[in-house]
Amino acid sequence: MYKLPMIIALAALGLVFSPAQAAGDAAAGKAKAAVCGACHGVNGISTNDMWPNLAGQKEGYLKLQLTALRDGTRKNPMMSPMAANLSDQDIADLAAYYSSLGK
Repeated sequence: MYKLPMIIALAALGLVFSPAQAAGDAAAGKAKAAVCGACHGVNGISTNDMWPNLAGQKEGYLKLQLTALRDGTRKNPMMSPMAANLSDQDIADLAAYYSSLGK
């Protein structure tokens, strides 16, 4: 009775957390993060309480959130359009960069 939903859920987790995801390049991510700095701060520390700090966040979490924003499974009026044109490699690079920064 519950086998099909469990199989679907496990398959979805496999797609999200697949080791086949692109490896991030923190140096490339730093170059791509220039636009992000306007709201999230030059070094990933926001000066506005409305926008989260990105510095020191876990890489997998950042990938998951950016992918969800890009794909429309998470909606945010400011971030969804920003993430819409990010490639998987862009997301991996940005996540690698921000996760490499100290809080």
